[in-house]
Amino acid sequence: MHAESAGTIALPSGEPIAALGQGTWYLGEDPARRAQEIAALRLGVDLGMTVVDTAEMYGDGVAEELVGEALRGRREDVFLVGKVLPGHADRKGTVAACEGSLRRLRTQRLDLCLLHWRGRWPLEETLAGFTDLMEAGKIRYWGVSNLDLAEMVELTALPGGDAVATDQVLYNLSRRGIEWDLLPWCREAGVPVMAYSPIEQGRLLKARALAAVARTLGATPTQVALAWVLAQGVAAIPRSGSPDHVRENHGAVDLHLPAEALDALDAAFPPPTGPTPLEML
Repeated sequence: MHAESAGTIALPSGEPIAALGQGTWYLGEDPARRAQEIAALRLGVDLGMTVVDTAEMYGDGVAEELVGEALRGRREDVFLVGKVLPGHADRKGTVAACEGSLRRLRTQRLDLCLLHWRGRWPLEETLAGFTDLMEAGKIRYWGVSNLDLAEMVELTALPGGDAVATDQVLYNLSRRGIEWDLLPWCREAGVPVMAYSPIEQGRLLKARALAAVARTLGATPTQVALAWVLAQGVAAIPRSGSPDHVRENHGAVDLHLPAEALDALDAAFPPPTGPTPLEML
């Protein structure tokens, strides 16, 4: 089945990728849910949610193994994102970690490999590992996750650091701190931002104001929360382990949020009024 059209964002190379993708944190950890989770990932690809994000950390590799099974025969339909743990992020460790992910994912390459968060290794070491992987054809692009503005400035000042393809961070209606400085800087620098936990792992769905906006639009709170992230020009990678939830998530792609809805959300979830330390989950 060919993927349907979905909204896109452009990487610094100009390559478009789906703005609404799929996360895999906690997937693969319950054998009783395995078949359903695989079906959900495959359906998401069918619907055009072709960015699939995973990490060696997730279940110590079990999420990657699940993704590898789900994408069997579908690899060329997907933009596959992986992550290297900071403890592995010296030059040789970065290469070894990525190679381990490739084995579990049953693929020859990652489309994008991220440093999961900043650790003790100098960024120069991690960049050298990413360069080795790119030269070997094992990754197409590299990026980072959970780096704040000062760290992004530091990174992009390094030789080759301006090739960073994304900064993946915690961002949703209840976590808007990046709007003060990091998000504007990334926009100016042409670095796409990717939001993990865009519905705050479901906690946002309890908010009455979000439910009220959803009712007025004939949508669900999940769809409004995701559509809001997409409206900021930020990609989103919600996790879902069931086909029904994947279909619900996909409904955000075409959901337009009028000015009055955006104003109501701003009133309930105010933007930052000053610098805010980067939040992580």
